[in-house]
Amino acid sequence: MNYEQTISYLYSRLPAFHRVGAAAMKAGLTNITALCEALGNPHTQFKSIHVAGTNGKGSTSHLLSAVLQSAGYTVGLHTSPHLKSFTERFKINGQPCPTQTIVDFVANHQGLIERIQPSFFEISVALAFDYFAQQRVDIAIIEVGLGGRLDSTNIITPLLSVITNISFDHTDLLGDTLEKIAGEKAGIIKPHVPVVISETQPETESVFRAKAQECHAPIVFADQHFQIMDTSLAAGYREVIIKSINSVIKTYKLDLLGSYQAKNVLGVLQVVEELRMQGWEI
Repeated sequence: MNYEQTISYLYSRLPAFHRVGAAAMKAGLTNITALCEALGNPHTQFKSIHVAGTNGKGSTSHLLSAVLQSAGYTVGLHTSPHLKSFTERFKINGQPCPTQTIVDFVANHQGLIERIQPSFFEISVALAFDYFAQQRVDIAIIEVGLGGRLDSTNIITPLLSVITNISFDHTDLLGDTLEKIAGEKAGIIKPHVPVVISETQPETESVFRAKAQECHAPIVFADQHFQIMDTSLAAGYREVIIKSINSVIKTYKLDLLGSYQAKNVLGVLQVVEELRMQGWEI
């Protein structure tokens, strides 16, 4: 199969959320676990940061990738959905995965795919893990697809978990209150793995604190350590002035223009602080 035939095969054989909605969801991690075990558990072969949330998780993932890349690291980035090309879901240092990598992955594992019958998203996650492991990235930013607790990405044990803003999102699958939705997102919190919450929200703070306590996971709310002093648009970028808990004031320039991006920056800055404490040179 060539690339177009490979993508057609994946779309035709596998349920995809954007086509059939909730029917594509396969609750539980059984399929992705079996798939990755057959691939040699590639997700255990690189370091990662796990990013969940209703709003801001994509922007946060891209910002973290850019920060780490600028520090000299080889950085994998898995996001979804894609805008134009399936290859956008798997990037290393900003470059999409080669189409031949996808063709080869499906050709080499077609029997496995047909035996396990994973969803389209499960295949994309397994492919991302395998690609990042093969390319020996220093670290990968892994964005949750939907929810967190039962999301296929949730088989990783990351260096850090990050949860951005929580709002009403897929209420038929995640719950009809912010507390219930937060509970699903909090499912990415792992035992003893630090978690950064980008934005303090009264409805969800206790949910995250309870889960972190249950997992003995250090938790920090970024907006309790960093404060937005001012934000404005300049020529082609957004300028954000931020004061740290130590009263250090710095100005940041973003190519993401929305005013809401300032909140995402707080989470990214806190993640950078946490990584520095783990020995990363940023």
